[in-house]
Amino acid sequence: MNNKISVEKDKRILLSKHLLVWLVLFCLPYLMASGESFNVQRLLKHSTIPLLYYALIFYINYLVLIDKFLFSPRKIPFYIANILLISGMILLSYEIKELYFPHVHPRNINPHPPLRFFFYIDTISMVIPLLFAIGLKTYERWIASEAARQQANNEKLISELQHLKYQLQPHFFFNSLNNIYALIDLYPDKAKETVHSLAKLMRYLLYDTGSETVSLAKEIDFMRKYIELMQLRTSEYAKVSVDFPMVDPQIQVAPLLFIALVENAFKHGISATEVSDLDFKMTVDTHKISFTSRNLNLPKDNADRSGSGIGLENLKKRLNLLYPKAYEFKVAQEGLYYIAELSIEYTKIKSK
Repeated sequence: MNNKISVEKDKRILLSKHLLVWLVLFCLPYLMASGESFNVQRLLKHSTIPLLYYALIFYINYLVLIDKFLFSPRKIPFYIANILLISGMILLSYEIKELYFPHVHPRNINPHPPLRFFFYIDTISMVIPLLFAIGLKTYERWIASEAARQQANNEKLISELQHLKYQLQPHFFFNSLNNIYALIDLYPDKAKETVHSLAKLMRYLLYDTGSETVSLAKEIDFMRKYIELMQLRTSEYAKVSVDFPMVDPQIQVAPLLFIALVENAFKHGISATEVSDLDFKMTVDTHKISFTSRNLNLPKDNADRSGSGIGLENLKKRLNLLYPKAYEFKVAQEGLYYIAELSIEYTKIKSK
């Protein structure tokens, strides 16, 4: 329905532009004429009547001939039709001048240029609206082609983002199930609590992240709950520090971006035998959201598929699709610690 309304609106705008242009062309000679130069008969002969010919040639081509013949394999009928059309207009012009403007007919001027001179002039002048029609139609087709290409790109982008999101949700779910599995035998009560927390997180994943953007406040709340969930299975050596600000609920961000860094920190930064510090910090200013995670760098061995790197690869792809030239993501190792920093210029986010 919205597309139909938009098309109708575009047609009305185009019609208004055409009417305005022809109104100016027809009225301008009369507005510029003054004094002795204001001769209605001369203006009719040299301005109004020729413009009627030009309008006929323009719209016959613009509305019918160009689409039907020029932009198809059958181009010869287009050239034949225009030769006949322009020739007919020239003959009509000659007859009208003969009937209604005999005193200004070239034949009555002595000496006068040969008749073929006026034929050449009329031919050239009537080819001009034909060229304008071809040029305008070509431009409109190019615009339509670009719009179709842009729409195809947008649909491809949406498809890619959906694919990445569908990858992310099972990845997140499997990681959480691993946590629950580790708790069942040793801490069954914690395992039950973990299942309840996981249900809340999955509800957010399924129902709140379907739109292009979500409230940053909701995303922060999601990360807090996930960190609480992860802490249920961490050892007493793990020390988690969280510094998230209170934010304006109107700030929008693409969902599930920062959680990949939180997941990565818990996967690679927890030691069962020594103190492990995990630090998560977010700052928000008038233009940018900055998120930093800091953890011990404890790479997984080849047998542990939880360290497959799906989360971070997914994050990089989504950032390139959602925030081209509007984000900065970098990772670094400082001594024993792995630091990931992500900044997003949220003022460029288009929220719905």
